[in-house]
Amino acid sequence: MRGDASAPLYQVTSALFLSMGVVIGGSLFGGLSALVTGRPPIATIQELARTIKLWAIVVAIGGSFPTIQAIETGLLAGQPGVLARQAVVILAGLTGAQLGQWLVVTLTGR
Repeated sequence: MRGDASAPLYQVTSALFLSMGVVIGGSLFGGLSALVTGRPPIATIQELARTIKLWAIVVAIGGSFPTIQAIETGLLAGQPGVLARQAVVILAGLTGAQLGQWLVVTLTGR
C-alpha cells in the first residue's frame, strides 16, 4: 500500500470485490458439482448465489472477530471514525454480495 490515506479505500474496494468474487466463484463451482452429480446446474447456481451471500460478507470483512473489536473500539473508546469505517466496509461487502448475486442471476437467464 502507498500509505494511510489509501488504506480505507483499499479496505472498501477489497470488501466489495471479495464478496462479489465469493458469490460468483462459489456459485460457479457449485454448479460444476451439480453437473457432475446430475442435478440441474442452472438452478443450483442460482440457489447457491442466494444462499452464499452471508458467507461472502463474512469473508469480505475479514471474519467477525476483528470487526467486532473495531466496533468496540469505536463505541467504547469514543472513536466514531473507526466505527464509521467499519460500517462502510460492511456496506461494501453487502453491496458486493448483492452485485455478485445479481450478475449470476442475470447471466444464467432467470
